[in-house]
Amino acid sequence: MARVVLEVRNVTKRFGGLVAVNDMSFDVTQHEVLGIIGPNGSGKSTMINMISGTFPPSAGVIRLNGQDVAGKPAHRIAQMGVARTFQLVRLLPELTVIENVVAGAAFGHRRRWKGEAERYAQTLLDRVGLGGVMNVPVSSLTYINTKRVELARALACEPEVLLLDEWLAGLNPTELQTGIDLIRSLREDGRTVILVEHVMDAIRSLCDRCVVMSSGCKIAEGTPADVLSDAEVIRAYLGADEDA
Repeated sequence: MARVVLEVRNVTKRFGGLVAVNDMSFDVTQHEVLGIIGPNGSGKSTMINMISGTFPPSAGVIRLNGQDVAGKPAHRIAQMGVARTFQLVRLLPELTVIENVVAGAAFGHRRRWKGEAERYAQTLLDRVGLGGVMNVPVSSLTYINTKRVELARALACEPEVLLLDEWLAGLNPTELQTGIDLIRSLREDGRTVILVEHVMDAIRSLCDRCVVMSSGCKIAEGTPADVLSDAEVIRAYLGADEDA
């Protein structure tokens, strides 16, 4: 039986009187790609933000390899083994491509410094298709290439769990296929990934299991085929209009 890497137990997040996530529980096992899906406003990004330490849960427990991470600061959770990308790409604009990735290597789960960090960053940039632009400023990059830099920086942290929050959003059809292929290569590496995504082709082809959220609650869990044919899931997707 696969080892559980991440445990989410009865997690709730309140913003004043608004309950954004309500009593969520699920596990992520080693080498698994887990999709978190649901209509806009369902609480998916809020869940990712609690796992990564952007803000603490109001109640419940989040454990990484048995260690409680709920409420710890984001930099500490990164050092413990969680790395992420964001819906809106967040790079260090004053630095070059390789300097952004070196930052992940220096301050992530397994810290690398100086020449070792640079060599590792070069390897990752080659991996995501940016080996030829390592020394250019990130401000000069195309949209998909900024996403590639952010992914390489997250990988440079050498995370136990990689969180991809709508990493495929905003890509044209050609870029989308490139992005799906890149995530598939991470799956083939045996990485543990939580994928928040609206692109159903990606969910079907990449995920081992899915957790479906609606109005902050889990409404289904299972294989992509099972959850995407579930009547309650179909109703939830037909009725939503805001993002979390």
